[in-house]
Amino acid sequence: MKIGVPKETAVNERRVALTPDVTGRLVKSGLTVLVERGAGAAASFGDEAYRAAGAALAANAAELFAQSDIVLKVQPPSADEIRLCREGGALVALFQPSAEREAVSQLAARKVTAFSLALLPRITRAQAMDVLSSQATVAGYKAVLIAAAATGRFLPMLVTAAGTLPPARVLVLGAGVAGLQAIATARRLGSVVSAFDVRPVVKEQVESLGARFLALEIGEQGEGTGGYAKQLSEETHRRELAFIAQAVKDADIVITTAAIPGKRAPILITNDAVAGMKQGSVIVDLAVETGGNCEAAQPGADVVRNGVLILGPLNLPSTLPVHASQMYARNISSFVALLVKDGALRLDFEDEIVRDTCVTHAGEVRKT
Repeated sequence: MKIGVPKETAVNERRVALTPDVTGRLVKSGLTVLVERGAGAAASFGDEAYRAAGAALAANAAELFAQSDIVLKVQPPSADEIRLCREGGALVALFQPSAEREAVSQLAARKVTAFSLALLPRITRAQAMDVLSSQATVAGYKAVLIAAAATGRFLPMLVTAAGTLPPARVLVLGAGVAGLQAIATARRLGSVVSAFDVRPVVKEQVESLGARFLALEIGEQGEGTGGYAKQLSEETHRRELAFIAQAVKDADIVITTAAIPGKRAPILITNDAVAGMKQGSVIVDLAVETGGNCEAAQPGADVVRNGVLILGPLNLPSTLPVHASQMYARNISSFVALLVKDGALRLDFEDEIVRDTCVTHAGEVRKT
């Protein structure tokens, strides 16, 4: 069984699907690993490190795809990469089928068995494979750093000869993995942190990190399948927007992380709410790739409204490629261990992890 790791071709993608240390573990388990030359360079993993770990090196993507039984990627495959896939081979990557319909159709036409780690069920057995959580950890951490760089104030309180400077006030909207990491990072940097989430169950986690939980009695269940937030009724959402509009008035930094699986991210900060914020405040919208939590946010752009800077960063995990790749590699190798038994690909569609993540198989589209 040969595992292939190509160089990522998506714009600004610096991560790699396997790191040398994880490659070494796979080789010791009896698998053959083939890595395209330069695949790990952007993440500071050189070809010689892969060779030392026992991997073979492929000169280019065509050579790698032609020889690989399973191809491991971070980003969804491009049309060119799909054409290189071996018919009947397998591919594992991170993508939403609903957003990659053309690629899914092409994978099915090539009879590629494709798996998306974005579809992993939130069960205990899948925790070691949970790339969404590991990459959200990176994004939540980095969001605070870019906000700290953009704001015109210190984050911690400072007592100086020129007087005492108060700490920055940080508000985090959404207390999932990214939100909790943002809270923890902002607290480590000395900020006064508060957080809001429609799921009361996260209150204890927020407070355990030293932040204040802002509670709104919504009168309905805010938690959906798998522990994610769910879409609220129109009336409840109206009350939520009014509550948040008041909360952001006092914030120096707002970091938004709220997402609903398979749907557009909910608008939490309206243009009117931005107008009520202090000049010099900073918003970092981590949900901008799925529509954004801030009405004024634009993907990949910095927007200024009424003196408020609104950042819409894309693919933050790629900006910390060393640790993001290490975490991703551990996740994906755990998934490969589920698929490969005795040196061969053995698919058990009675297993909910295999069943839920399989997007295409035997020429058929299984997930849309």
